[in-house]
Order: sequence, then structure tokens, then C-alpha cells
Amino acid sequence: MALERTAINPVTWSVDLGFNQGELVTGQSRTLYCSGQTAMSAEGAPQHEGDLAAQLELSLDNLEAVLGAAGMTLANLVRLNVYTTDVDLLFQHYGVLAARLGAARVSPTTTMLGVTRLAIPGQLVELEGIAVA
Repeated sequence: MALERTAINPVTWSVDLGFNQGELVTGQSRTLYCSGQTAMSAEGAPQHEGDLAAQLELSLDNLEAVLGAAGMTLANLVRLNVYTTDVDLLFQHYGVLAARLGAARVSPTTTMLGVTRLAIPGQLVELEGIAVA
């Protein structure tokens, strides 16, 4: 059975913001649960301290690397959790995330949470995803 995704939006305001209220996935054969990805180098060193836009870009690159290692892309995301230490600052740079998701033609269910801090000092944003193929 082929993978089929159906957007579930009993209200539609979220579609304009780039996310669905729910996604019904049928026919899936594989599910990938991605740990939170931050702006870390391949060697595990934090990058771009204080620069949320650059951290968001690298966090997306790192999420895509995990997806790619499983033979998937951003287009396979059905769930994206965004954790940030500064929600207002993240909204100023949200276009970075929206552009990448838009290019992948995907609107995963999304939750954004403001947190006191992330596990690695200096990190401002962390992306956690679930993908299906």
C-alpha cells in the first residue's frame, strides 16, 4: 500500500501559517523518530552562539542529515516540535523554517514551545521530528 497523507484541519487558520492541525497517514511502511537537532557541528561542537537564524538553519541541516541517513527528506515529516529559549526572536526568523518546509512542499503538524534553556548552553533552538515513508 502506498503512503498517503491527508491533512486534517477542522479550522483552517493554521494552513496560512504553514502547518496542519493533524495529518492522517495510512499505508506507511517506516516511521523515523528524530532526536532534537540543534546547531552542532559534526564533531559535536556548538555553533553560532547568539545567532538564532544561523542556529535554525544548521538545526534544519542536521535534521535533514538524519532524515537523509534513513532515505527520507523534509517532505517525509509529519510532526515537528520546535523548542526555543526565545519565542519572540524565533518568530523574527521563522521564515528560515517556513521557506525550507515550503520548498519541501510539506506542512507537518507543529508545536512551538518556549523553554528556559536547552541541554547545550548557548543553543537557542532545537528541532525534533517524526517522519514516515
